[in-house]
Amino acid sequence: MKKTLLTPEKIVKKLKDVFKDKIKETRIETRKAGQKKKEYTNIWIKIHRDAFKKCVKYITDKIDYPHLAVVSGNDLGKNIELIYHFSVYYGHRLGEISINISVDLPKEDPRIESICDIIPGALITEREKQEMLGVIVEGIPDTRRFFIPDDFPEGIHPWRKDEKGPQKFVRDLYEGDKK
Repeated sequence: MKKTLLTPEKIVKKLKDVFKDKIKETRIETRKAGQKKKEYTNIWIKIHRDAFKKCVKYITDKIDYPHLAVVSGNDLGKNIELIYHFSVYYGHRLGEISINISVDLPKEDPRIESICDIIPGALITEREKQEMLGVIVEGIPDTRRFFIPDDFPEGIHPWRKDEKGPQKFVRDLYEGDKK
């Protein structure tokens, strides 16, 4: 495996050197947490959709011990934002670094390539984004529903803010928000 530990700044520089204008934005945040006030570093990268999968592949090939924790998703109005949350260098003396790669998908074309061929464990979190946000994950090896029951109407995506599904389902899904 790779032996050199990169600083957050060097990770960002390498990604910018490789992906150039495909990276829209980067930032590094450091915070202290827990009783021991251990320092944690988060790298945030916003990348164009067409470079996203290559960026994931680069991280898994070039940085020690990458781990995909989860993919989160946000309805931003005209776009859906997906954030792939990775951690690297777990267990190393200098500490774990979180790398968060975000990509905006226009709602009229919410497509993204699956990373299951790189990280098979991404399957469930990618399926969740398909069902809940209506993202089309191209190349996903299993498209069956996992979170939403089979009798739930097609085309209804519960996490979309603009959801206009049958009132029965919309009401039942958001009942807890009314309290």
